[in-house]
Amino acid sequence: MGERFVVVPVDGGGGVTGEREHSDAVVADPAPDTGGSSSSGGTVEEKEAGEDSVFEPQDPNVVVPILEYNREPNKYGDGVPKENSPFINNTDNDKGNSYDGTNMALFEEEMDSNPMVSSLLNKLANYTNLTQGAQEHEEADDDEGPKKKAVKSPQMGTFMGVYLPCLQNILGVILFLRLTWIVGTAGILESLAIVGLCCSCTMLTAISMSAIATNGVVPAGGSYYMISRSLGPEFGGAVGLCFYLGTTFAGSMYILGTIEILLTYIVPKAAIFVAERKEDEVDALLNNMRVYGTCCLALMAVVVFVGVKYVNKLALVFLACVILSILAIYAGVIKTIFEPPDFPVCMLGNRTLQNHNFDKCLKTEIIDNVTVTTKLWKLFCKGSELNATCNEYFANNNVTLVQGIPGLTSGVISENMWSEYGPLNMLVENKKLPSLGGSDPAKDIYMPYVVNDITTFFTLLVGIYFPSVTGIMAGSNRSGDLRDAQKSIPIGTILAIATTSVIYITCVVLFGACIEGVLLRDKFGDSVKGNLVIGTLSWPSPWVIVIGSFFSCCGAGLQSLTGAPRLLQAIARDGIVPFLQVFGHGKANGEPTWALLLTAAICEIGILIASLDSVAPILSMFFLMCYLFVNLACAVQTLLRTPNWRPRFKYYHWALSFLGMSLCLALMFISSWYYAIVAMAIASCIYKYIEYRGAEKEWARYALIRLEEAPPHTKNWRPQLLVLLNLDSDQGVKHPRLLSFTTQLKAGKGLTIVGNVLEGTYLTKETESKRAEQNIKASMSAERTKGFCHVVVSSNLRDGFSHLIQSAGLGGMKHNTVLMAWPGTWRQSNDPQSWRNFIETVRETTAAHQALLVAKNVDSFPTNQDRLGEGTIDVWWVVHDGGMLMLLPFLLRQHKVWRKCKMRIFTVAQMDDNSIQMKKDLQMFLYHLRLDAEVEVVEMHDNDISAFTYEKTLVMEQRTQMLKQMQLSRTEREREAQLIHDRNTASHATINDKADTGPERVHMTWTKDKLFTERSRNRECNANVAVRDLFNMKPNQSNVRRMHTAVKLNEVVVNKSQGAHLVLLNMPGPPRNRGGDENYMEFLEVLLEGLNRVLLVRGGGREVITIYS
Repeated sequence: MGERFVVVPVDGGGGVTGEREHSDAVVADPAPDTGGSSSSGGTVEEKEAGEDSVFEPQDPNVVVPILEYNREPNKYGDGVPKENSPFINNTDNDKGNSYDGTNMALFEEEMDSNPMVSSLLNKLANYTNLTQGAQEHEEADDDEGPKKKAVKSPQMGTFMGVYLPCLQNILGVILFLRLTWIVGTAGILESLAIVGLCCSCTMLTAISMSAIATNGVVPAGGSYYMISRSLGPEFGGAVGLCFYLGTTFAGSMYILGTIEILLTYIVPKAAIFVAERKEDEVDALLNNMRVYGTCCLALMAVVVFVGVKYVNKLALVFLACVILSILAIYAGVIKTIFEPPDFPVCMLGNRTLQNHNFDKCLKTEIIDNVTVTTKLWKLFCKGSELNATCNEYFANNNVTLVQGIPGLTSGVISENMWSEYGPLNMLVENKKLPSLGGSDPAKDIYMPYVVNDITTFFTLLVGIYFPSVTGIMAGSNRSGDLRDAQKSIPIGTILAIATTSVIYITCVVLFGACIEGVLLRDKFGDSVKGNLVIGTLSWPSPWVIVIGSFFSCCGAGLQSLTGAPRLLQAIARDGIVPFLQVFGHGKANGEPTWALLLTAAICEIGILIASLDSVAPILSMFFLMCYLFVNLACAVQTLLRTPNWRPRFKYYHWALSFLGMSLCLALMFISSWYYAIVAMAIASCIYKYIEYRGAEKEWARYALIRLEEAPPHTKNWRPQLLVLLNLDSDQGVKHPRLLSFTTQLKAGKGLTIVGNVLEGTYLTKETESKRAEQNIKASMSAERTKGFCHVVVSSNLRDGFSHLIQSAGLGGMKHNTVLMAWPGTWRQSNDPQSWRNFIETVRETTAAHQALLVAKNVDSFPTNQDRLGEGTIDVWWVVHDGGMLMLLPFLLRQHKVWRKCKMRIFTVAQMDDNSIQMKKDLQMFLYHLRLDAEVEVVEMHDNDISAFTYEKTLVMEQRTQMLKQMQLSRTEREREAQLIHDRNTASHATINDKADTGPERVHMTWTKDKLFTERSRNRECNANVAVRDLFNMKPNQSNVRRMHTAVKLNEVVVNKSQGAHLVLLNMPGPPRNRGGDENYMEFLEVLLEGLNRVLLVRGGGREVITIYS
């Protein structure tokens, strides 16, 4: 509820000396258009003066203005004060909108910089997962005008958003055009080994990728962003460009596959180059591929340039073609059990014949009782006559028909188990059939035999097959379109890989079990009249596979030409490779025109190579390198245990990532060692170039190790501790558990400096300083605290702690957080300087923009040998000051002492807050932060300030005032005694006329009892006046409100968290005016009353936790 202050002058009580004109200036009710602000325009100074007056000494003669509450609805309409930013560094415009309720009065002085949690959550609830162009979106988001359009939240689920796109990208050209040939050449066992190796590689990579992709929001750019934001710009740029080149060459491969299907299986007569001799067939085919491939590339580039949205809309159509084709294969396999299709293969001896230029597998036939030669005869003999000179092997061997697809139950699987590798132009033979000699290898290549068009060996087939398992990044590239990316990406990607792995494995086995070996090794289906081999198996017609695979390759090529330019544009816009910056520009709608031109040019290189079998290993290299670095990124982050490494996906391990990385490296060299070296050389050159030019982005995980002066990125932030220890009179450590807690919080990671201050000069305290340092190091060793020790000798403790806070550390190796113990005996201490030093330290850390952790009852904290059982770490998140309260429990739970503890987060809702919505928003915020915690919203209603609170404040102020009046130092006491002595001496001299009485004589007769009696007698009237004033005091209203906050908050915290192993709580800032420091200590004592282990937390003025990767 909005509240306005009405200042009412009240007689009596404490006041502020010299501030009366201010109190008179603010009596008027603020203007009605302030919307609940605590001061109207022009009275800001007066309001601040009134607040500062709380901590001034009380003067009984001055009228104190008491702030009463005039509860009116504020003028925002919804009763919720607005915050322009959910983060801690608000603009000056926010200061007029600061919170003005009673319940949070203890935090109100800093409300302009640290917003209430409800305000933060309200902002975060409107968060949208932005893809590329996020900056423009955010700039538009700042315009709070009425014309602002609502942003549609992404709605794609796991199935449509990840599973199907991955399926479409993984299944493709190699399955339809090369898998049967790979099975025939490598045999079922080695084919399964190839499939197993490649699928294991992608599955391990998918596990690593799922961990990285669920460690925050991944913008557009997919794997490039994941790697660059994890391993730094040098690796990111190098691998990003490798991924770009891989995607571009994938476009070449898909276009070549499209043309191969078109010219070999759909319209063979469309070929421009026709071979007149058999030995020229390969060259003619390659030239046709180059011409048609270039035309197809140009056409696809125009389609992508003009209407990329149509490409995305057609994606499901292309996917449907793939799925229908695969279903047709399985249907055909089932049909072979009952009725195998009729695709006979003509064999001459044990050699397979190309069945293009003859229709009957016969040497001669009888027509009208006359024996005549067939077309096959004419291919091997010099004439059609029966006595013509024929090829010797043709003359010695008979022709036989072999069923190309004998069926699943034929037992052909046993013949296809083993490999049949061979050199270029090796004849495809069936070893079971009889064969008589007489062949001339030099002449055989001119005969219509089916031969190997390339030299085959195991490693070559690995390189050719690997592109059929790529495409696993499709889900992470679409993270901006997903309803819940952290859930969808792992499930969708791993399911897609599992599905395709099952499809590939079953296809390998089924192809080997259904199709004759010679037909499997016939790459282009020449022995079955140029039919696609996999098409001969399908049902109801081979054309289902031919048309389906044609559209599948077309679609995949278009997708590559759409994705690759955007990836290049993302790299160029990052500015890490200066000569690529021109490719960051595009059309007005953001389409990457220049990047598309470069992509088409590189794609043309692959098309000029023209052979699908030669292009496949090239893109295998680039994809393998990309996957290698995804695994490396996951392994490095897991081993470094960076605080931001909190993946939602839990089923990963650094060993799996390392295994995936090793497998990628092995596959690179297995596929083609020279391609692998070239790819690594390219990546190394890009890496060194980016390093030489000096990448401007601060992404690297090693910012601290490199001693960079610049502050680390939010995602790399971890507490670098300065621990302020207290020593006893023997220079022993007073609170060793503070070091235990440091060990548990740091786990050996990052920087720890343990500091102490000795009072005196270094010349006189050198020995004590060395002893203190040795004792501290011994305690650090005993508590397993890894870090440095720093003992400072200073003229006073206050300056010593200030020097430590300012100067400890070196360069980038400086602390950002101060840890200290709560001064538990401050009330009993005769020296008020102890708690004043504590408050000044709080002020110093705030001024230095360092976080502060204050441990209360630190001696009851667990040791490193303890193992806390089932219990909770409770976080009381009252105001947002950078996210320290979220990060600390996560770091503690990494240590075995706290590992079993659950995290609970409580936040406070005011009367106007929707607590149900707050809980939902907080749960969503924690989900994006990848933190597992129970959430509870505690409602604190604007109750009237109780008599107990009023009385407690009054007692506190009376005690403070009494101490100020009665707590005299020893020198003041002696000075007062001397004054009383002098006064008495003078009076005795006047009465008795004894002028010769000297002070020494009087001093000799002045006893201690007489001193106290005389002092009491002389001060009696003054004391009576002071006591009377103390009992007539009325508490300062601002102190009453602060005490109200402390009492009410303490009630709810004790109620909910008394049994917690640890309670973390926002630490209110000290008063701006030092006159109220003791009241501040009282407020904190009341706030923490009844709690055992408490950690008070103050942020350092910056965000330390992020939802981004």
